[in-house]
Amino acid sequence: MTHEEAFYIGYFTKTKGLKGELQLYFEYDEPGLLELDVIFAEMNGKMVPFFVSAFKMQPNSTGNIYLDDIDHIDKAQPLLKKKVYLPISKMPNRDDDDFHYTDLVGFIVTDETHGELGEILEVNEYPQQFVATVSYQEKEIMFPLNDDMIVEIDEDASTLLVDLPDGLLDIYLSN
Repeated sequence: MTHEEAFYIGYFTKTKGLKGELQLYFEYDEPGLLELDVIFAEMNGKMVPFFVSAFKMQPNSTGNIYLDDIDHIDKAQPLLKKKVYLPISKMPNRDDDDFHYTDLVGFIVTDETHGELGEILEVNEYPQQFVATVSYQEKEIMFPLNDDMIVEIDEDASTLLVDLPDGLLDIYLSN
């Protein structure tokens, strides 16, 4: 399996106990909709499949997971901090009008003051908000995605119009 055939759901944060149980942190919006019978961990640039023998969702965007053939903490350790993927065929269906901030990856951002900033490279979810990353003047800049900053989202044109606070870009460009 290649990266193009999969979608990212999260990463392994830590081991639990001595029997190979792992904690999986979900960066996917709705982890309860995921079908976790086989997952893929990115290891040395390759997608390595693992079969799930047991899984229990936790309330804090994490789940405890047992994988076949990972029956000891020593076998689980190499999986820590590894990104976890599912095949695209297992991606839950969403309504056409169901839009998420993560859908903005690839959109072109234009600021009302500074003009076109560039393409959104990634959108990360932090506890309080979503943050977009854009490459602008050969520097990575980050800005929050919220109603105060977003002026308009044009899904058809894949563009995002924002009104960034005064001085935000200067912070990144002054270094």
